[in-house]
Amino acid sequence: MGFSSIKGSILNLDGIFDSKALTPLQRERAFDKVVSLAIDIGIGIIPPEIIDQINILQSTIQAMREALDSLIVKPEFVLIDALSIPDIGDIPQKAIIKGDQKCYSVAAASIVAKVVRDRLMSKFHLKYPAYNFARNKGYGTQEHLNALARVGPCPLHRRSFKRVKEFCITKDNS
Repeated sequence: MGFSSIKGSILNLDGIFDSKALTPLQRERAFDKVVSLAIDIGIGIIPPEIIDQINILQSTIQAMREALDSLIVKPEFVLIDALSIPDIGDIPQKAIIKGDQKCYSVAAASIVAKVVRDRLMSKFHLKYPAYNFARNKGYGTQEHLNALARVGPCPLHRRSFKRVKEFCITKDNS
């Protein structure tokens, strides 16, 4: 997710922290705060068939590029929650290990990414209710794995993901 800047210099940023450490309600509230404070927000979404073609790391980098390209207000500097700096363009950047725990803008981007993804998965639940995406959000919970075993993968599943690949092989050999 691209996140170019936050308005103002002294802000109340309570609740803006690593999205994984927040409850869904806290994330929604933090999302609203981020959206109200952000000068611009960019989103990059890579479909599963592309992830299968280029791998998850390259897809993540591509999503970063798309997020940056979608920004109207171009950032002067990009902070990335990463071990190393990916090639995402000519904007100066810095990788910060555990950046979503150390930096408000990285935490804000993680919140936006998680809430946008969760909302998408809730919409996909309406199209593919067998997987209960509204609750498990596509993560490999036991419920999700049981649905994969029962009905096989849907178009949202990455065929290159080990657990999905196992179910595809099993279904093909049946």
